[in-house]
Amino acid sequence: MTKANSGLYNRIRARLAPALLAPPILAFLPALTLATFWLGGEAALLWVALGIPLIFAAFGAFSNHGRNFAPRDSVTGLMLREGFELEMKRIIDDCSNTELRSALYYIEVDEFKELINREGQEASDLIIQSCGERIASTLRNGDTVARIGDSKFAVCLTPVLQLDLETCVQMAGRIQAAVEEPISLGGSTVYTSCSIGFCLNTRAPSREYSDWSTAASAALTEAQQNGPSGIRVFSADMYQRSKARGSLREEAAEALEAGHILPWFQPQICTDTGRVSGFEALARWMHPVRGLIPPGKFLPVLEEAGLMERLSQVMLYHSLTALNAWDAAGLKVPAVGVNFATQELRNPNLSENIKWELERFNLPPARLSVEILETVMTDRPDDVVTRNIAALSDLGCHIELDDFGTGHASISAVRRFNISRIKIDRSFVLRADRDPDQQKLIAAILTMAERLDLETLAEGVETVGEHALLSQLGCDHVQGFGIGRPMPFDQTLDWMTAHEAKLQEAPEIGRNTR
Repeated sequence: MTKANSGLYNRIRARLAPALLAPPILAFLPALTLATFWLGGEAALLWVALGIPLIFAAFGAFSNHGRNFAPRDSVTGLMLREGFELEMKRIIDDCSNTELRSALYYIEVDEFKELINREGQEASDLIIQSCGERIASTLRNGDTVARIGDSKFAVCLTPVLQLDLETCVQMAGRIQAAVEEPISLGGSTVYTSCSIGFCLNTRAPSREYSDWSTAASAALTEAQQNGPSGIRVFSADMYQRSKARGSLREEAAEALEAGHILPWFQPQICTDTGRVSGFEALARWMHPVRGLIPPGKFLPVLEEAGLMERLSQVMLYHSLTALNAWDAAGLKVPAVGVNFATQELRNPNLSENIKWELERFNLPPARLSVEILETVMTDRPDDVVTRNIAALSDLGCHIELDDFGTGHASISAVRRFNISRIKIDRSFVLRADRDPDQQKLIAAILTMAERLDLETLAEGVETVGEHALLSQLGCDHVQGFGIGRPMPFDQTLDWMTAHEAKLQEAPEIGRNTR
């Protein structure tokens, strides 16, 4: 059979199979055989008895999944993306030629990469298998479900005459509730959540399958940004935002390579001496047309594009370049802090790469502070992240715990990671000079840090009163808009010169002894 004939056969089979295998036809078979025997006798009955099974076999009645001939996922047994797209095109054609309605759902398990790291690949496969079974259990017989990604499923409802938004929202809620039921795994219980985006065919931008799929994907993205456990339905303004986000993603990737995304440096001050004790490198994008784009807008799109590791390389290179430039200018900057997110810390070659960069710039490891979030910490001693942090500490880099007080870091984890300094989150610093409760929280953190022999730095210092209070309580370093805003490298030179000049006339701030 030629390729063209095979394609025609498959299209005919896909069209006729739903009708031939529908319950009304199956219910009519006994009457058909009886009529055949009545009209044609035993010979006619024999031909019908042999012919009907062959017809049904040709249209997939005896396959494992009825009319679905597409390859199956080895973990869940569900249809894969290729087969789902063929089925979707058939469904949208049916809806376009009639008044029938359908809805396309995209469902994604939240934080699946973290789940794999925490539970392992084998356990994660069992979780995904369970999720697939639960999704299928909420659907009707004619609905189509597929696994289209590592943690992503797709569902398309069989076309019907009556389907409104409320019904679709209820269906999304049932799917989500089923997926988020606790899963028993090796004697323990695992909890998962999922985000869902969906689009009715009547709301899609066009009658093309690709536009329907893009609309449902845009709704899923919106749900994930408002998640976990978000549910969103596609709307026209969402489509525009999705296009803008895609454009921004492309621009951000180009800007990263063109050198438009660079570190700006925010000064850190020692409360004992008032002198600069370091700078924190913060990513900033100066767009040639739009001006300064906030990190909250471009960092998520870089993460979506898988470019966070490349961003880390850019930030590290320019930060070490800045250290050499400050040294050449005769300005004393003990260290520069660079933020490392979980994605970068999972790179098994991270410590070797950083060691090579330090040697290239002829800088000792102590000049680099590696800043990690509390959420990065893990209790798994064999985790890649743990090994990387330990290797960087052994290399001689300072390890700083960022946004302390907002996560779930245990004291044992702080010791195991060999943290050298904790950065008190700005939420504790805000109005601390006027709020006794804030003062008690800060004092408790500082006491703990002293007992553990850790340095402390307070973020978000905006007023002279906050600065003075933190110094009196015994905080070692401060950082914030009240000290200095993040600035391009060329502005740091003038800022440091002016700051050194002010130190000559600044009064000394006393400190309480503890």
